[in-house]
Amino acid sequence: MQVEEVFKEYFPQMAEEITLKEIQKKVIKNILGGNNSLAILPTGGGKSLIYWVSGMALNGITIVVSPLIALIDEQVEKLREQNISVLKLHADVKQKEQIELLSKLYSGDYTPSFIFVSPERLAMDGLLEKALKKRKEDIKLVVIDEIHCISQWGDSFRPLYTHIPTFLDTVFDQWPVVLGLSATLNVLEIEDIKKNFYINDQNVVKDVQLMRTEINLICKHFNDENEKEETFWNLLEQHKNEKTLVYVYRKYSKRGVEDFAEKAKEKGLKSVYFHADLSSNEKQDIIRKYKDNEIDLIFATNAFGMGIDILDIKLVIHFMLPESIAQYYQEVGRASRNKETSNAYLLYTDKNIKVKKTHFINKSFPSYEKMEEKFEEIRNGKIGFKNIEYYDDDILQLCLPYLLDVGAVKVCAKAIHSLKILENIKNPDLQKALDASKPKTFITTLKKTDYNPEELSDLVFESLLKGQCSVKRSLAKCLIVEVLIDDLKPFEQKINEMIEEKKKFKYDQLDYFVYTIDCTENSIELHQEIAQFLGVSKWDLQRIYTTEKGDKVRSKSEVIIANTIYNKNVPYEYEQALFAPNGKQMSPDFTIKLNGKTYFLEHIGMLNNEQYSERWLEKRKLYDEFYKENLLITYESPNLATDILNLIKKLTGNNGLA
Repeated sequence: MQVEEVFKEYFPQMAEEITLKEIQKKVIKNILGGNNSLAILPTGGGKSLIYWVSGMALNGITIVVSPLIALIDEQVEKLREQNISVLKLHADVKQKEQIELLSKLYSGDYTPSFIFVSPERLAMDGLLEKALKKRKEDIKLVVIDEIHCISQWGDSFRPLYTHIPTFLDTVFDQWPVVLGLSATLNVLEIEDIKKNFYINDQNVVKDVQLMRTEINLICKHFNDENEKEETFWNLLEQHKNEKTLVYVYRKYSKRGVEDFAEKAKEKGLKSVYFHADLSSNEKQDIIRKYKDNEIDLIFATNAFGMGIDILDIKLVIHFMLPESIAQYYQEVGRASRNKETSNAYLLYTDKNIKVKKTHFINKSFPSYEKMEEKFEEIRNGKIGFKNIEYYDDDILQLCLPYLLDVGAVKVCAKAIHSLKILENIKNPDLQKALDASKPKTFITTLKKTDYNPEELSDLVFESLLKGQCSVKRSLAKCLIVEVLIDDLKPFEQKINEMIEEKKKFKYDQLDYFVYTIDCTENSIELHQEIAQFLGVSKWDLQRIYTTEKGDKVRSKSEVIIANTIYNKNVPYEYEQALFAPNGKQMSPDFTIKLNGKTYFLEHIGMLNNEQYSERWLEKRKLYDEFYKENLLITYESPNLATDILNLIKKLTGNNGLA
């Protein structure tokens, strides 16, 4: 079945309103061809639709790994609106419901088209892993959304994203197809991802246009915070009644999201705050009200961001500096998803740069002393098997990747803290295991039986999924690790070097971002510098003007040409590669296909420029040699629109040219 046919069959309402872009179709075809792929598309570029269509075309289960509950809920709601079966698993879904759904999945009584999970759940949830292992033949696609989170070099680094390849090795004899999606990736991140997910260079698909030039970028440097805040409130007044998103990053302190939201209400603004400590229902309620214009101002940490699809945000303000170019471009990309013009202000002082390093970057890394303290807490006086409750310990989340890297501990199984919570046991092997230990903790049961951690965990979760036992209360999931060393001290230097290397990289990313905004004079320059950093070629950096068709072109004259052709329903492609019979390549400004014939339209606008004229003469020689009858030419003129209309009349038959 063709990609377009799948789209129309499973998403009929959407297919009536939009057409799949060529780059979306390219990625989908790549996936259907069995190739692990990485797709880098701009915010609002249609990344979700790629895995929707791919998943349905593969006719199996698609696992989507996503970093935020709000993002999962948003995607689940959209798919369910299309009558597509979806299973979501996160902390706001009641445990009893999760066990019931996973039991049905395990038995084959329930086959959702999509399963949405966080990377932490993949790393921690043995019940989920057991169910997926049983259904591994039905799983055709694994999607890692916001895949930039996997890289240690990225500002959105989530340690357990790096566990995904281990999870895939554990569950599958042979991996299903893997698709990574992101809007902003630097070179180091791309190399990390290619290596981790066995992605070849030819399967990295990057949109040539990552620039969001419909967003007007304005950066303002201030001497002090009071001056900055005064300007901030003035901006809100100037843009009153525009849908506005303000990134603050702090939650509770002075000039944090809650403080600002309260001040805004006192000024008569319809505002709320948004941060990670809100429940899923609270977040969804805010997003719904924001979409429906019941509120028009949100003060947010970066918990509001990736994948939240609100079309008409007109203003984004950064009251504090992001950590990097990539984070900045991700966050301003919340605006203009409907492609209409918007504004994005970045307000900063020199103090903000210092605070970003000391209070944000530094605190995202554990000190060696904290790591040693956490290691001793895990070790508890001796080596051997220990249980750790990863979810409930922020410091442990920071420390564990380093302890694993230096070989101080290794993860042995995903388990539960205590077997006391199990009841109605119908599996004699499980009952025997429980009877072997009076305390009935997972660790004491291990010691009193011949099971290893993975075998005991497997016994517990299989019994739950088969309905051979039930639970009295929360499963209290944990990781079983084996402590391998008595003393962390010999690894102190190595750990500190690892931390300092990553910290320095983050400092450098912040410094380069500040340098970039300081040395650019206008919005277009800043877009181009950012695009170049993200790997857009110099050839494509000048494509800054948007046509009605949605193409990015190089001049306002080309906008006039493109829009005139488009409004006359004449099919065209902009700068489509053309390979001459002698092997040379060129890119006509416009390739027009009409009445079975192909025309190449070149707009000549800079003949007074010597280099431009020389390039045009070389190009003209190729046309004269191979495509003389196909060449059309327009020149820069106040009458350009009329010239194009006359040309179209000729092409459509008035003078016999078509």
